[in-house]
Amino acid sequence: MRFENSGIESLKVDLKRLDEIMDHNGMIRAGQWDYERVTYDHKFQIKEGIYYFRIQGYAVQGDVGANDAVIQLMTPLLGKHYYPHGVEYGEDEFFPEQLVKKCNQMLKKIKEETAVFAE
Repeated sequence: MRFENSGIESLKVDLKRLDEIMDHNGMIRAGQWDYERVTYDHKFQIKEGIYYFRIQGYAVQGDVGANDAVIQLMTPLLGKHYYPHGVEYGEDEFFPEQLVKKCNQMLKKIKEETAVFAE
């Protein structure tokens, strides 16, 4: 599921600030990065299954590995995890209403906090 027109995809943010904001909002980067891209996840384990709320971005300036990048955020995603195949984001997937509502609340907070520092 894509969270289209969230407004977050228009933001460019310094990586260090972005890491702080995402961590504050329960989004984990961990080892999900390379020198040009980052991925932040929040894992939901509910009775309907395991879901991941994901926000990705790519460096428009600098280097992620050196922690000096400016990150362009992308359209947020919600996907359902299927073992052992991975995460599916398709429109054929079932996404519980309460889960979508929670993701929208998280997204709103992240956008508000990120917009303050956006370029």
